Amino acid sequence: MGSPKPRIEEPHTQVAVAPPAPEACAELLEDEALGTEAYAALDRMVGATLARATGGLSPAALTLALVDWSLHLAVAPGKRAELLDKAFRKTARFMAHVTQTLAAPETPPCIAPLPGDNRYRAPEWSKPPFSFWSQGFLLTQQWWHNAMHEVPGVSPHHEDVVAFVARQMLDVFSPSNFPLTNPLVVKRMMETGGANFWQGYRNWLEDATRKASGQPPASAELFKPGRDVAVTPGKVVLRNDLIELIQYSPATADVKAEPILIVPAWIMKYYILDLSPENSLIRRLVESGRTVFCISWRNPTAKDRDLALDDYRRKGVLAALDAINSIVPDQKIHATGYCLGGTLLSITAAAMARAGDDRLASLTLLAAQIDFTQPGELGLFVDDSQMHFLDSMMWDKGYLSATQMAGAFELLRSNDLIWSREVGDHLMGERRIVTDLMAWNADSTRMPYRMHSEYLRSLYLENEFTGGRLMVDGRPALFQNIRAPMFVVSTERDHVAPWRSVYKAHDFAEADLTFVLTSGGHNAGIVSDPREPKTHYRLALKHRDDLSLGPDEWVMRTHEQAGSWWTAWIDWLDAHSPDAAPPPAMGSAAFPPICDAPGTYVFQR
Repeated sequence: MGSPKPRIEEPHTQVAVAPPAPEACAELLEDEALGTEAYAALDRMVGATLARATGGLSPAALTLALVDWSLHLAVAPGKRAELLDKAFRKTARFMAHVTQTLAAPETPPCIAPLPGDNRYRAPEWSKPPFSFWSQGFLLTQQWWHNAMHEVPGVSPHHEDVVAFVARQMLDVFSPSNFPLTNPLVVKRMMETGGANFWQGYRNWLEDATRKASGQPPASAELFKPGRDVAVTPGKVVLRNDLIELIQYSPATADVKAEPILIVPAWIMKYYILDLSPENSLIRRLVESGRTVFCISWRNPTAKDRDLALDDYRRKGVLAALDAINSIVPDQKIHATGYCLGGTLLSITAAAMARAGDDRLASLTLLAAQIDFTQPGELGLFVDDSQMHFLDSMMWDKGYLSATQMAGAFELLRSNDLIWSREVGDHLMGERRIVTDLMAWNADSTRMPYRMHSEYLRSLYLENEFTGGRLMVDGRPALFQNIRAPMFVVSTERDHVAPWRSVYKAHDFAEADLTFVLTSGGHNAGIVSDPREPKTHYRLALKHRDDLSLGPDEWVMRTHEQAGSWWTAWIDWLDAHSPDAAPPPAMGSAAFPPICDAPGTYVFQR
């Protein structure tokens, strides 16, 4: 064998590779971003299509809730045994009631409707066979409530969702919704010879036609802004692409030196606080010697899809404050926010405090939440899955339509806002007497895509404001930084901003806070005409250094007062702004009057 040949290593040749040009990198990144956006757009298109078919409700969210409940119920033999026991007990209870009622027709009912459920309050429901149907339904409803709640292991949100869906399905089959099982409809049929059904059909046809054509409900035209409502005299002194600012004409020889700014919610028209003259909080303030300004929001369209929540802060609240400073110089301002407007005002006030801006003399919040850990039943429509659907719908249209929002609010109070109307208008053949508040409720607005998405994600889902993570101008806006005294109003039957959630302002306030719990709901409780004999409220002041109380303990320690909270608020304002002065001019050189109140934005459809 020969010796192996030596292996000759060839020299390595290094080839210099030129780095890609910056323009090429930018193009690659741009192409990648466009590709990602295209995929996301496809998902949004599918989501928007599904949302149109489901009325905006996410099938995934409902399925997850149902699966969570059913799987945990399947592995909870104790809960199933409890439900079986309750079913036997309720059946025996119902049969005993039937037997006793047949022997003694005056036998009292075995179960009473829940508070606020007025379907079975009429005396006719106490007589057989109608009493049997109503009692059987209420017992069934109670059993399903037990079945939906306290299943071990189910997440609270999913529990609320399945309970809500079960309640909606049960309400469909309520005996009050069918002509032959509702004694009031049967009575009406006997009185009219069946003509009520013909009139009910005509009412239904008119309602369907109005809804299809985008017209307001019947008789809503009786309350036209500027003629019947929103008639407090004033001038529009500022108009930009988001708001009109109304300055109201003085009604007294002298006024309190410090003016009031009202920031209403932009989900509806501003004039809920300026309804009919006898039902107008703004008129009451003006007549008590106040200089009042109010924001009227523009109704956004698809072109406004990119309006952000911060635009509402800058072009809305801050722009209004700047105009008021020009018209009433050298005076602090009592800022008042209602519902979403109160949340926005709180964020604005917190950012102002961080920046050392002390223009606010006080802060009043009306049915407004700052903490969203307990958002109430609206939280049923806000989770990650539902947010994808809402985002897709708004991305597709550029806004959330008024009809979609109205549908969600109606579902929260379906007995009052859906079924009672169906029975009264379409089975009884009657028409409800439309009030100024009801007409206003039909005058809703749209919500721009970006703003509403930011609002729901940052506040409802992430609770960034009270969590200290909401950034304004690059710095966190903290409610704790506000030092102006506060007046916070909540309502007992609020389904939008539950009063215990509103009460959480106590947990974050570092200023004196006067809290009011008044009768009524989210709207009717705020519109509290002092002439109404049934109104009442509770009120207590918490100084900055006082010990905190829980909401239920607060109720026990306060006493109920008859009357309207309006009077208490005006007295509170008087105590915090004692100086009087001649009324300021209407507008200023920088902000001259543009037109008469109520302006032009209030008429936008």
